[in-house]
Amino acid sequence: MRFSALRIFKEGLTGNMNWEPHWRNPSPKSKYDVIIVGGGGHGLSTAYYLAKNHGIRNVAVLEKGHLGSGNIGRNTTIVRSNYLLPGNSEFYSHSLKLWEGLEADLNYNVMMSQRGLIMLCHSDGQRDAFVRRANAMRSRGDDAQMLSVQDLRKLLPYLNYNSARFPIYGGLLQKRAGTARHDAVAWGYARAADQRGVDLIQNCEVTGFNINSGRITGVETTRGIIEANKVAIVVAGRSSQVAQLAGIRLPIESHILQAFVTEGLKPIINNVVSFGMGHFYISQSDKGGLVFGGDLDGYASYAQRGNLPLLEHVFEAGMALMPMIGKAKVLRSWGGIMDMSPDGSPIIDKTSVGGLFINCGWCYGGFKAVPASGYAYAHLIATDNHFHTAKNFRFERFQTGYHLMDEEGTGSQHNLH
Repeated sequence: MRFSALRIFKEGLTGNMNWEPHWRNPSPKSKYDVIIVGGGGHGLSTAYYLAKNHGIRNVAVLEKGHLGSGNIGRNTTIVRSNYLLPGNSEFYSHSLKLWEGLEADLNYNVMMSQRGLIMLCHSDGQRDAFVRRANAMRSRGDDAQMLSVQDLRKLLPYLNYNSARFPIYGGLLQKRAGTARHDAVAWGYARAADQRGVDLIQNCEVTGFNINSGRITGVETTRGIIEANKVAIVVAGRSSQVAQLAGIRLPIESHILQAFVTEGLKPIINNVVSFGMGHFYISQSDKGGLVFGGDLDGYASYAQRGNLPLLEHVFEAGMALMPMIGKAKVLRSWGGIMDMSPDGSPIIDKTSVGGLFINCGWCYGGFKAVPASGYAYAHLIATDNHFHTAKNFRFERFQTGYHLMDEEGTGSQHNLH
């Protein structure tokens, strides 16, 4: 069924008893044209765009748990396209355009809130770098606005402007950036993919790959063997483990990234705010909780929980930026498994096994990339050609060194992210 104001009004009058399930719960078929391993945001968006853009509907999404139980539900929900380097900048610009039309496209409320993102600068050099970034953003058609300290005092009066250690010199505002509801994004894509005939198969863990003469023929799962013409892996922090089942070694490390949320408060933070002198970012959810995060925990792990030293580090950054946050009570924290590539950029490419594809290495950019990642990955799977916004996300860059540079310009050292 389609959602509409009339339908919501009608169901409200009848006790909301006639809503249909968002998607089916089918048993796996014996064979599919495409199997997507991973039922998170990227996997579900890939399935949707395969069906919508390329007419490939005999598709199965296999998820070892329930849909959206991984990183799509373990992030700080920020959407932006304020990237600088060629390759990343065009990709995230495309993703933001897809975000802006996503609710109409999916007929689902993903709670997209373009409240604007402000990156603060704390030195002359950092301000100069932000001016360069703003010019690059404008040159590709994105919005960017430099803010003075006076501008910031009007927009963000609660910041610590009198800090001798971290003086605020200004900021870079992208008004079209903002947040979206993470689980609603997963549900919206799942519902839209199911409506186009995609089978969403939960509690179905992939335990192996069947490869014959160098080409994929299917997957082994906890629910039996399922054959397929093509298989696409998109499992975020578990990428190395799953790819290893096919004999593929990835240039990926998995790290923990913590996030936190406070008790519900009255509206006070109208934007997403990023601290320039430490990896700290904060926004306020629709429920009133302050949602914030910071750096990686700094060690490889598959545990979806963090450590106390990084908690202290994040809280210190928050207190340095806005002392008022010290009065808020933290309700809970969580950790997402980040698949970190050496250069800070993702991989969307074919593998050495015929018919087997990989999508991984999203580092800090996974949630905001969900629409464009699925769009580009579906294009690659369907056509065997790279979509133009993802042409730099190939394996070959790790052999040639070409474009092997992260967003901070620190080179091939992902420990410096």
